[in-house]
Amino acid sequence: MGRGKFKGKPTGHRHFSTPEELLAGSSARPRTFKKAEVEEEEERSEEEVEEEPEKRKGTQGLIEIENPNLAKPKNVKAKAKDLVMGKTTELSRREREEIEKQKAHERYMKLQEQGKTEQARKDLERLALIRKQRAEAAKKREEEKAVREQKKVEARK
Repeated sequence: MGRGKFKGKPTGHRHFSTPEELLAGSSARPRTFKKAEVEEEEERSEEEVEEEPEKRKGTQGLIEIENPNLAKPKNVKAKAKDLVMGKTTELSRREREEIEKQKAHERYMKLQEQGKTEQARKDLERLALIRKQRAEAAKKREEEKAVREQKKVEARK
């Protein structure tokens, strides 16, 4: 048979079962691939169960002594919580600076709340000025409202 211009891959030619083969059950390929795969996996798993305890990497099977040099060192970082608990671990320069920075910020925020910092004083002065201006504006509106009321009353007479 002629294949045409394009040849298929030599590794996989399609094979179609005839209706007679399907009815007879003598088809070369299984009806469902899942069943065939499950059966193969069961056979493999039975073999693996027997071999698993024997398999070890490299020379581990020969030498059963634990090497103390293989233990990986754990990196332990100290945190502010550790300082509170009273642990005496040496801190790195960066860690010390970070803790000092946090404490300085907390102190500044405390003073800010109490109004003792320069910025807090300026904020309070601005706030007092704004309150004063709003009070004057409200008083002025009340006076204008009273004047309009009087004009309406006089216009009715």
